[in-house]
Amino acid sequence: MSAGTKGRWPGGATQLAGVVGDPISHTMSPLLHNAGYAALGLDWCYLAFRVGRGDLPEAMRGARALGLRGLSVTTPHKEAAAAAADQRSALVERLEAANTVVFRHGMSVADSTDGAGFLDDLRTGADFDPADKTVAVLGAGGAARAVILALGQAGAAEVLVVNRTAARGETAAALAGATGRTATIEELAGADLVVQATSAGLRGSASLAGAAGDPMAEIGARCRPGQIAYDLGYHPAVSSFLAAASAAGAEVRNGLGMLVHQAARQFSLFTGEPAPLQAMWAAIDLPSGGDPGQ
Repeated sequence: MSAGTKGRWPGGATQLAGVVGDPISHTMSPLLHNAGYAALGLDWCYLAFRVGRGDLPEAMRGARALGLRGLSVTTPHKEAAAAAADQRSALVERLEAANTVVFRHGMSVADSTDGAGFLDDLRTGADFDPADKTVAVLGAGGAARAVILALGQAGAAEVLVVNRTAARGETAAALAGATGRTATIEELAGADLVVQATSAGLRGSASLAGAAGDPMAEIGARCRPGQIAYDLGYHPAVSSFLAAASAAGAEVRNGLGMLVHQAARQFSLFTGEPAPLQAMWAAIDLPSGGDPGQ
């Protein structure tokens, strides 16, 4: 809260933003954004809202009617947010998915900070530059597509996309341009970076690592020393994919750093202010650039 609202916050002038998804109880986004508001003395408040599959357009209309300034969008609503918005950034037009909705002048504007946030964390937290590297992405959903596009734009030598549905995988791989192509699981061994970007990672816990029938553990076990295995999920902190990859000798990292960096970019889109990144890291008890994968 701002110094001027101390003792009477929130109030009638408090600006609201939030995150929508399902599930949503695990989210750390309110911690990050509210820490940022407090650090800058902004009279803002950020909340989490569970919105069931199919209800996102109605939720967006309600948020706009209630005067919210912005929404962060997570699983399973990223594609629906892009479709329901009044306006879309050029990035969202390409991705057909959005993780950010800004409300301004009575309009909803869809944007995406996932790809940029991923690259921010990859470079500052994992000390990895994808330029001229071979990288692999598991999945072709909204977050996966943002990562594929970002890796292609960052100059990766080859972007391999492994997806259960071939046609969807080909569409996603095309976002990386001439360097993107679909691949098989067997080809993961040749990648410098393997990114787990499917929703299956949200359900796999370390206790399942190596268990029969857990595909994420089986894929993680294919990783090798010298690779970075990155899971976009952060709950649980160590997914079965990461646990198996670590056991196989790969360097592992979860998506908490990506969450911080993409949230910082959303913070600026919502408020118009530079995000206080140090305060946002401190809110989750990690130093700036600290390794949340350990």
